[in-house]
Amino acid sequence: MLEKYLHAFASLRTDKGRDRYPGVTFHRAPHKPILLLSIMDLIAQGRIKENFIEPSLELVETFNSYYSSFMPPGSITSMAYPFSRLKTDGFWERLSKPGYDPEIEYNIKSMNRLREMYLGARMDDELFAYLCSPETREQLRAVLIDTYFATEIRPIVLRQGKVNYEAYEYSKTLLELRPDVLRTKEDEDAFQKNVRDQGFRRVIVSLYGHRCATCGIRILTPDGLTIVEAAHIIPWNETHDDRPTNGLSLCRLCHWSFDVGLLCIGNQYEVLVSKRVRLEQNLPGHILTLEGRNIFRPEDEKYWPAQDNLASHRRKAFLK
Repeated sequence: MLEKYLHAFASLRTDKGRDRYPGVTFHRAPHKPILLLSIMDLIAQGRIKENFIEPSLELVETFNSYYSSFMPPGSITSMAYPFSRLKTDGFWERLSKPGYDPEIEYNIKSMNRLREMYLGARMDDELFAYLCSPETREQLRAVLIDTYFATEIRPIVLRQGKVNYEAYEYSKTLLELRPDVLRTKEDEDAFQKNVRDQGFRRVIVSLYGHRCATCGIRILTPDGLTIVEAAHIIPWNETHDDRPTNGLSLCRLCHWSFDVGLLCIGNQYEVLVSKRVRLEQNLPGHILTLEGRNIFRPEDEKYWPAQDNLASHRRKAFLK
């Protein structure tokens, strides 16, 4: 039975075109193998425990991490493409919502549309069992990497899977708020930096529900990309502190304004706006409307920004 799925993974029906896909994917669409690799990662992390594949934000972010690791800069994709089309490979069943026929091949181009039509999907039970076993899962992973990715990027794809796993493990330690998770810059190589960055971002964005702490904006693109970023209150190179109490979820404008000292947060968790934004040639727009508003915080108080960290930012970075 394992041979059946090894063969199926090596024979995925994929789009082809030299004008659409690079040589590192043999001029074939990499979407289906990337989706399967992403599902394997979430199974290995214990985040998919049952034979039900939900088109979750976590799966989208994992999918995007693979895609951006080797595809040309500026390449645009959507996990909706392979999620709805894996049915043609014989081991994938789509679970549709009322009003939609799982047998019809709808032209789905965005995650919004996918979630509107499908609850998720399930695999053959035998295949799911193989993916839950570390030994057979790695055999299936190897087939995907060796079949659909050129020799020069196979280490990159394999490495991304390891980063995804280690980042998830790191994110769990951050939520424990243990002081021993602090890392030293001297100990960090490129792999560890990717793990740290991804793990920190995962924790902060999730705790704040993809919402900017200061302005409250929450926007997800049709393909699951979020407008917010994970920001350190005290820069990491000063404290090596990735714990949630040294983090904020901020949109790009608020992140930049916070880093350059135009915004900070008071001792009652209120937004403070620097007088510098009122310079004659500035047009600060909605930034001024944030002044005095309480920030949005995680539900659990133990993950709120530490006042010691906020006081340090007010003292060192805020422009009076």
